[in-house]
Amino acid sequence: MPSKRLLVIEDDYDVAEMLVMYFTSHQYEVFHADAGLVGVEMARAKNPHLILLDVMMPDIDGYDTCRHLRQMTLTKYIPIIFLTQRDERANKVKGLELGADDYITKPFDMDELRLRVQGAIRRATRESLHEARSGLPTGPLVEEEIQRRRYMDRRYASLQFGLTGYKTYCDVYGFVAGNEVFGYAAQAIQQVVSECGSADDFIGVMDDHFVVLTDADKAAQIEAMVRSAFDAGVKAFYSFADVERGGLLVNSASGGQQIAPLIGLVSLHASV
Repeated sequence: MPSKRLLVIEDDYDVAEMLVMYFTSHQYEVFHADAGLVGVEMARAKNPHLILLDVMMPDIDGYDTCRHLRQMTLTKYIPIIFLTQRDERANKVKGLELGADDYITKPFDMDELRLRVQGAIRRATRESLHEARSGLPTGPLVEEEIQRRRYMDRRYASLQFGLTGYKTYCDVYGFVAGNEVFGYAAQAIQQVVSECGSADDFIGVMDDHFVVLTDADKAAQIEAMVRSAFDAGVKAFYSFADVERGGLLVNSASGGQQIAPLIGLVSLHASV
C-alpha cells in the first residue's frame, strides 16, 4: 500500500497524467483535481501529505486556491508546492507569501520535483508539525488549534480516539502493516469530518491519539460515524483466517493460546 498521499491540482491533462503516473510508480497514492475549487474539496476529503498546485486554472487560479486551503483548518497545514510557467520573482514571492512551501517553474525535471516533494514532507515531519504515519498535524499545531478555540464565540467539542489492540497487531503483522492501519484510521476520521463537519473543524495526532475539534452539536454524530467507518474497513488489514476467528491467535501468560480481538477505534475522551 502506498505510504504517502499526493494531490495534484492541474487542469492540463497531459501534465496531470504524467505526474500521476510518475508518482504512482514511486509508491505514492495520487489524487487529481482539474480545477481549484474541486481541489479544495478533495484536499478536505483525502488529507494528502502534500499538494502540487498549478497557477493557471479555469475557475480560480492557484493563488486563490492556496488562499482557500490556508483559510480552512482541515487543510491549512498541508505543504503546498506551486507548479507554474511563470518565473517572475514577483509571482514566486506572491505564492510564498500565501503560505506555499516551494515554487517550481515548468518545464521541470521529474526527479528534482520528486526530491522536493520528499524534502517538504520530511521537513514537516522532522519539525514535529506532521505525524509521519498519517500526515496529520501534531505537536505544537494541535496545541495552537486548542488554544485558538478557547477564544471562539461558539461552543466546540474536543474528541479523542485511540486504537485498542494496536500493539498486538504490530507484534503479529509487523510495524509496516501497523503504520498502514494507523493511516487508515486517520483517513476514516478525515472522511467523516469532511462530510459531516465544517471548514473550521480540525484533526490532529497527540501521543498516538487522534484529536478532533468540531462544533459541539455535531460531536455525537461524528463520534458514532467515525467508529462505524473504521470498523467497516479494518478487517481488510487481516488475513481471512483471523477475520473468521474474530481475532489474532496469540500466546497467553499461562502458556496456552488465546484470541486477541481485532483492532478497535475507541473514544478516549470528549469535552465541550
